[in-house]
Amino acid sequence: MAESTSPTVHLAASPSGEKAPCDPNGWGSTPELSVVVPLYNEEASLPHLVEKLLNALRPIGRSFELVLVDDGSRDGTAALLREQTTRIPELVAVLLRRNYGQTAAMAAGFDASQGPLIVTLDGDLQNDPEDIPLLLSQLEQSNLDLVSGWRHQRQDNRLSRLLPSLLANRLIAGVTGVRLHDYGCSLKAYRREVVADMNLYGELHRFLPALAFIEGARIGEVKVNHHPRRYGRSKYGIDRTFRVLMDLLTVWFMKRFLTRPMHVFGFAGLLTLGAGLGIALWLMGEKLLLGTDIGARPLLLMAVLAILSGVQLFGFGLLAELQMRTYHESQGRPIYRVRATVRGRETLGSG
Repeated sequence: MAESTSPTVHLAASPSGEKAPCDPNGWGSTPELSVVVPLYNEEASLPHLVEKLLNALRPIGRSFELVLVDDGSRDGTAALLREQTTRIPELVAVLLRRNYGQTAAMAAGFDASQGPLIVTLDGDLQNDPEDIPLLLSQLEQSNLDLVSGWRHQRQDNRLSRLLPSLLANRLIAGVTGVRLHDYGCSLKAYRREVVADMNLYGELHRFLPALAFIEGARIGEVKVNHHPRRYGRSKYGIDRTFRVLMDLLTVWFMKRFLTRPMHVFGFAGLLTLGAGLGIALWLMGEKLLLGTDIGARPLLLMAVLAILSGVQLFGFGLLAELQMRTYHESQGRPIYRVRATVRGRETLGSG
């Protein structure tokens, strides 16, 4: 793909008044592939990353764009991105106002991208851009909606990274029902419709396969290369583990009860309410039939608390049900996804 000697980066106004990249190639057509890379303090690795991406993508014969998102870096990443857009027509630089986190940066990249196929990877050069054609081939030949990379030979510290990752992968697979070896691998390929209506927050980028599975996506996995970190240091700390666990509970709830919250809150409420009423009736029987003094018994307090908790849980379920209906109806968001519609008269007519 020939490089323009004076590439133009076209900008469109965003709702916040910022200028957002639009049709960065200046070709007047939508690219076939968008590569989204969140960046945070990657000034040292950025030139090498862009070079490797261009070397990997230009020979495959597809039009593409590189959507690089600076997540409020404190070094010179943003300035370097601005400079590179003047020389590289495929580059789209998305500069966030501050550090929002990897999930928000990835969501910003999805929103700024234009291609029907999207690939994501980390900006620290541990993911190998040469694996992108492999993921695209698997995505299209196997008719999948999402293909996740599997770093089967990870070049990370065994105690601080590999062991926690192994445990997390097994836990996530058990909770979500999506059996992947490596949830934490950022190298993934998507069809645009999979991520088009996903609202990401927290650490949910890690759970994109599970969220896509909830929407009925077909998911695959391929082995990819993994390299030792050459520049900078890891941004992951122990606090990330707790955030991931909280988001895992969110994904579990969405998978099981997204469109029927009353089933969990209502059931728990009725169970608790029933237990409280049963204890209260038992104590009432003792009082009326046996003349037992029940005023000072802890069981009476337990009955009262169980009844109140049951009423509250049932109320939570009702409110959640109303909120869920408001969420779907106000946005016109369906509670199902249709892969294809085949009408008999059209099939017969075409024959």
